[in-house]
Amino acid sequence: MGNNYQLKYDVDVVMCIDATGSMGPFLDLVKSQALNLYDDLKRKMEQELATPKYIHELRVRVIVFRDYLADGINAMLATDFFSLPAQAAEFEALVQSIQPMGGGDDPEDGLEALAYAMKSKWNTSTGNKHRQIIVVWTDDGTHELGYGKAASTYPQKMAKDFAELTQWWGFNQAPGFMDNQSKRLLIYAPAKDWWTTVAETWNNTLMFASESGNGLDKLTYDEILSALAQSV
Repeated sequence: MGNNYQLKYDVDVVMCIDATGSMGPFLDLVKSQALNLYDDLKRKMEQELATPKYIHELRVRVIVFRDYLADGINAMLATDFFSLPAQAAEFEALVQSIQPMGGGDDPEDGLEALAYAMKSKWNTSTGNKHRQIIVVWTDDGTHELGYGKAASTYPQKMAKDFAELTQWWGFNQAPGFMDNQSKRLLIYAPAKDWWTTVAETWNNTLMFASESGNGLDKLTYDEILSALAQSV
């Protein structure tokens, strides 16, 4: 395994969480495991991967999304990064404050949440390997980007359409807001509409299909950890 065996990783994870009413069971799962995320992911990477990997620093950011037209000021919540385990208590308090509510029609504004995630203040320090991971959890489809523009709370500097959002992701030598070598996107969503388009056309992306309208209560915590660990 040579020198790679001892490589350490600075891992940034942005959790984009649909917080509409049907997501209650999944939010309960996240809340119950918030304080354990660092230790559990560290164990998974060091002990259960074929080639162990080691976390030097883990930072987690949370983006809660609903529907701009239906939910106004509650449509989007974006936090700063929490450094784990040092800020585990603050991270848990934030997660505990998220309540399932609203949503309006079935699709939500998940593409806007994805845009917020891509423009995160990623760790670019030198000396360690980096991973920039976005995880989207939703039990429904997403509106077309810009669907909620009529809302007074809609962000002014949002990508104007899906083509521009794709440029923000970047490809090969085309720069985006994330490092092409470090970036990963994991999508837990119904296999339909724009989520399918993202999964089929963006690089470094994996999709795990959920069942529309039924929440994510069948998605186990261990499955989430395994997907994160494999993405590092």
